[in-house]
Amino acid sequence: MSFQNVIIGFSLLFLFGFFSGLILGRFRRYAVENGGEALVRQALVRYCIGGEAHLLSNVTLKLEDWTTTQVDHVLVSRKGIFVIETKHYKGWIFGAAKSKVWTQTIYKEKHKFQNPIHQNYKHVKAVEKLLDFLEPSSIHNIVVFSGEAVFKTQKPNNVFYLKELISAIDGYPDDVLSLNRVQFCVGRLEYQRMALTSETDIEHKANLTRRFGR
Repeated sequence: MSFQNVIIGFSLLFLFGFFSGLILGRFRRYAVENGGEALVRQALVRYCIGGEAHLLSNVTLKLEDWTTTQVDHVLVSRKGIFVIETKHYKGWIFGAAKSKVWTQTIYKEKHKFQNPIHQNYKHVKAVEKLLDFLEPSSIHNIVVFSGEAVFKTQKPNNVFYLKELISAIDGYPDDVLSLNRVQFCVGRLEYQRMALTSETDIEHKANLTRRFGR
């Protein structure tokens, strides 16, 4: 084997290892970052089986200022439209409905994060704008904690642990939307959402960086 062939062989081996690691790394990040969303999606998919509800996950919508907003889940049903934000947290949670920030405490470490009700409000408004033929009261702001987090303050309305989610949805009144309207809403959301690709995610993150510097 010539020296040139050895160099080519090592180069190919390096490239294979590099791209394999890159792909595996992306897969691992996806699995970690979206673990909570996956748990919620599984629960909602089971809810939809055999019924008249439809689930759309990872819905990225263009806004009027050409930025984007990304919604974890939109459940369209006869009970209305449920715009769902997922938080896969552990530890103790302290927060009130009107507070700008909430606190996660794990042992002695504290982490501040944006009130997810407020965070999801922008998602709700984007869906309202898209489905402007609906009464705003039929579109619901829902936050789900899918991890092992425990609220040490009173849990705000429309904030649920994963185990509470389905029974909470069942508690909403029936026949808010007709079946035809449900199907029309699903069609419009599917038509207006951006394609579910890695490029879409990159564009959304770039928008966040421009707006918030992170």
